[in-house]
Amino acid sequence: MNRSITRRQFLKASGLAAVGTCAAGLLSSCGGSSSGSSAASGSAASGTGTGSSYTILYDSQPSTLNYLTTASDLEMQVGANCVDTLVEYDNKGVMKEGLATKWEWDADTLTWTFTLREENWVDCNGEVVAPVTAQDFVDALKYVLTPEYASSNSDLVTSYIAGAEDYYNYHVYRNNANGGIVDDDGTTYTADASGVVTVAGPDGTTTYAPVEFDAVGVKAVDDHTLAYTLTYDFPGFLSLLCYLPYEPAYGPLLEETGDQFATSAETTYSCGAYYLAEYESLETWILKKNPENYDADNVFIETVSRIYNAEANVNGPEMIKRGEIDEATIGSDILDSWLADDTTKDMVSMDRPNTNYTYFYMFNFCPLPHEFSNATVDGLDAEYEPENWAKAINNSNFRKAFLYGINNSVTLAVKAPEGYENYKLNTVTPPSFCANADGVDYLQCGDLANITEFFDEAKAKEYRDKAMEELTAAGVTFPIKVQVPYNPSSVDWDKQCQVLKQQLEGVLNDGADFINIIITAGPSDGFLSTVRRNGKFCFLLCNWGADYSDPQTESDPFYQAEGDRGSRYAFLRTGVEDGYITGETADAVLNYMKAIEDATALTEDINARYDAFANAEASLINNALVVPMGMSVPAYLATRLNYWEGQYASTGFSNKRLKGIHVLDHYVSMAEYEANRDAR
Repeated sequence: MNRSITRRQFLKASGLAAVGTCAAGLLSSCGGSSSGSSAASGSAASGTGTGSSYTILYDSQPSTLNYLTTASDLEMQVGANCVDTLVEYDNKGVMKEGLATKWEWDADTLTWTFTLREENWVDCNGEVVAPVTAQDFVDALKYVLTPEYASSNSDLVTSYIAGAEDYYNYHVYRNNANGGIVDDDGTTYTADASGVVTVAGPDGTTTYAPVEFDAVGVKAVDDHTLAYTLTYDFPGFLSLLCYLPYEPAYGPLLEETGDQFATSAETTYSCGAYYLAEYESLETWILKKNPENYDADNVFIETVSRIYNAEANVNGPEMIKRGEIDEATIGSDILDSWLADDTTKDMVSMDRPNTNYTYFYMFNFCPLPHEFSNATVDGLDAEYEPENWAKAINNSNFRKAFLYGINNSVTLAVKAPEGYENYKLNTVTPPSFCANADGVDYLQCGDLANITEFFDEAKAKEYRDKAMEELTAAGVTFPIKVQVPYNPSSVDWDKQCQVLKQQLEGVLNDGADFINIIITAGPSDGFLSTVRRNGKFCFLLCNWGADYSDPQTESDPFYQAEGDRGSRYAFLRTGVEDGYITGETADAVLNYMKAIEDATALTEDINARYDAFANAEASLINNALVVPMGMSVPAYLATRLNYWEGQYASTGFSNKRLKGIHVLDHYVSMAEYEANRDAR
């Protein structure tokens, strides 16, 4: 059975670009100095798009520009703006054609087939290198599935593309064998001359025959026909295509550069609205409009300059006043003064709300050093008493004291002085994220429909008292030290931590010496790897951006398959397997994992699927394995951009794209912002 989706069903894209001649050599040098910064413009009137430029500061150095491996917001900028996807979205969230002009689904073979338009790769000078072909998608996916490159997004491929998991796992095991790796439990890996890998562990011995990439369900049928074969009828696959691991890359460049791919402008080729013209670490990176792009007529900003400034949060607003940059965040500490000043009040607006990101607090269930398949995690420093924390966090009543003791409205008011109630959540998944076959919002499905406001001081103290009695018997000492880190480069995160401390200690230490929240500043650069992924926290505000339009994506920070030592987000299954989590907490963890596996297996009955995922998420929250916080609060900005013109989707990186947006000749006021919102 075939189901075709054609141009008649989606907005028609604008024209085809001619294929140019190939540039000589892969790594041609790029003109221009990367040490300077472009002057702020913002002089082009809306709708002209002539010679306009956009300049913004950044204060956190990207560790990579490689869009095939990164999962960081800042590092997605190249992938989002310089590389097109098979499908994309308009400014209202309607899917439309991208590099693909047509696609069809064959339910019998579980295969999506895409017809590609004519498009070109360009280098850092904007010179044509070669045409984009279906093979470029195949080569990029092989790169993502190569363990040596350590892609953060490989699970978005192995979970859905037929044969991908077997290919990836075999190569992990083979690398372990070649490296003489021995796991903590004594598991060993050996490979014979034919490439057969033997994995010998406590539970027995298993052999794995070599798996070649042609066993993976991705195929270039011809230059303009691409096919993906799935492991099952996955409802969210099309929306998944607007994310990094499904972007193309020029195969010969990947082969030549290997792990040095996209480490510079010279090693980055583009087929999107922009190309990476210059990049200098801790100085600047510059994107220029790609005239070869099929949709160049809808690209109105000629040059995008990101200038490094370690004190961007402080210096940015002052540079706005001097007309030196086009956008800066107006933090809560100066917002009132800007709104009260006649010279700046009409320069303040807000970012477009981003509904695909939600925020929640994570507990560290594995505070002591431990091993994952791809990293060693150090855990808490001794001063935060990791052994004491390990006992405390295993107690359900201890965690529920936090769940019921936090007033998210108070914390959110730091970033949203007005309307903060609109951003508060009692769930991980935001409202209006997706709906079942009957149009029922996911949050009204299953047990999620019964979740209401948690904040309740009386209940919080009841759980605290129960926890103190149980933990005292277990040898826990009080007050329990709770390390809460923040990233100093994130506007107002430190203030939110201070409010959290005052509010939560005010409730839980009322009549008891229960907790001592210790706020610590993490590094601006590499915060995720240094803090969260390294287990250097007790209680941490985390966020998750959905990857596709299906509730399964909201389980990704928490779900681990049995024996999976590659996930370093919630530490839940690892905590059980390593003995940190026991008793009723372990039961809750394993029940959640089983519920996710059962829900994932439901592919034909969408209503049953959504109910099952909703029940699993409700159990995660009700057992206080995670504490919901809220949605992403739009930042207050001084900006020359009307973000309501840009692409929008509740998943992927569409919201980071600048295509379709004009640089105005003035900063956007709140009144203009609201008018733009209403007119979209």
